[in-house]
Amino acid sequence: MSLDRVLWQAWKAMELPEGYRAEIVEEFIEVSPTGRRRHGVIANGLRRALTPHLADGRYAAYQGVDVIHRRKAWIPDILIAPEDLDEIPDEEDLGVDASGVQAVFEVVSPGREAQARDRKRKRRAYARAGIPLYVLIDDFDGDGTVVVLTNPNPDKAVYADEHRVPYGTDAVIPDGPAKGFVIGETIVKP
Repeated sequence: MSLDRVLWQAWKAMELPEGYRAEIVEEFIEVSPTGRRRHGVIANGLRRALTPHLADGRYAAYQGVDVIHRRKAWIPDILIAPEDLDEIPDEEDLGVDASGVQAVFEVVSPGREAQARDRKRKRRAYARAGIPLYVLIDDFDGDGTVVVLTNPNPDKAVYADEHRVPYGTDAVIPDGPAKGFVIGETIVKP
């Protein structure tokens, strides 16, 4: 049995205590607590701001949804996908298939391992899945940075385009359903 299949079966069978989540990121099952207060404030503020921005289209912002790609599973802080998630089920009906996800947003968590997961491992995973937009909101990069990653190359597991914006400057989403959406002080302010 392949490692991917073993991890997949173990992930599906996990029963975690409330307040924890498990993801398969690259070749590991990563168990982590749900975010701290600031993490939740930013993620909820982001979702609330995205909702009216997306209101006239066929996409919506979601929290707490598993994104599945080739026996890997992630729970981004926010994702943008079709309003009807039944359009993009994964084959086992555990979440949504990454092929229908238009964007993922991660609020970087404190701690070296959590930061490496969001900045490096998930970056590679989302690019490998071909998700068109990955946005990191990172309190721990200098005085705070928003990183907008676009143009994924799934074969190389990289995003070709990276735009880094320090807190205090607006980061604008360049394309896709959230085109023109601004991540600025109203979302990242302490």
